[in-house]
Amino acid sequence: MAERALKVIDGASLRSADLTLPDLTTSLFGDQIVKLVLSAVSASLSGLTLPESLVSSALQSLNVGESFPIKEFQADVAFAVAKELINAIAHQLEDDPLVVAVLDGQTIRTFLEDEDDFAMLAEDLFTDLDTEDTGKISKKEIRNALSRMGVEMGIPPTEFPVLSEILKKHGADEEEQLGQAQFALVLQPILQDLADALAEKNIVIIQNIKIRNGSKLKKVLANEKLLNNTIDKILQECHEGNDKPSKPLIRSYLEKNGGELGLPPNAADDDVVLLYDSIFADVETKKQSASDSEKDDFKLLMKEILGKFAEQLESKPVFHDIDN
Repeated sequence: MAERALKVIDGASLRSADLTLPDLTTSLFGDQIVKLVLSAVSASLSGLTLPESLVSSALQSLNVGESFPIKEFQADVAFAVAKELINAIAHQLEDDPLVVAVLDGQTIRTFLEDEDDFAMLAEDLFTDLDTEDTGKISKKEIRNALSRMGVEMGIPPTEFPVLSEILKKHGADEEEQLGQAQFALVLQPILQDLADALAEKNIVIIQNIKIRNGSKLKKVLANEKLLNNTIDKILQECHEGNDKPSKPLIRSYLEKNGGELGLPPNAADDDVVLLYDSIFADVETKKQSASDSEKDDFKLLMKEILGKFAEQLESKPVFHDIDN
């Protein structure tokens, strides 16, 4: 069985995309600039629609103010603001890349090219939909069959225009009753037409998956203020418990709060647990010197730990469900 083709959209992906802004000859309002940028990004990334939260964060980083949507910009200024917004979106994607499924028809073709695979697929779908075990289902159930296949099998949601048009072409909204063999005969050309349409124009769908690749950790390590804030938080927890900073306490803190730094959740999978184990086994706790240098000593230890995490995640990124 073919797997869905996953792709990571990060800052480098956006900067390297063939992203073209039109020459502006008239003034634009702020909300028009946003629409212009999103249209250009979508066109360069196979129709990808960026999450509203990502765009909002990018705008906030530009400090544009609440009046931005209704503020008017002259053409040259509007073009410059659009470029700044694209750059801000790229920065957001560096910290929080998107994982997308690229639906190009190939997964569907894999089923269609193997008669046994397709027959098994059609049989399983028919059995699931024939809830009353009558040996017949309505032709309308084709929509539900495609929904059950889903993105995992290369099928876009049925509300996508390309699929809606194909279903309409093959009369998938009719009440006609189908047996298992008839169901397979109706499903096959629908999947064939869909595979052809997706090959001609891919559909990109954001997945409920996060990727941790060390990029955010590197920014923390390069930013003294962020690093000191993290260290202060951990030291505060230690002092509240009357404990001295130690590897177990650091690990406990990172397992609970590591997401803020770009670490994967410890519950993501066994590989993440092994990652934590290897990092902390490889780090030697430095002997604390005078109390007035406790923070400096601890800072060196934290830099070593976070640096090792960044190196490991860069060489072997971790994917995990957003809910984790």
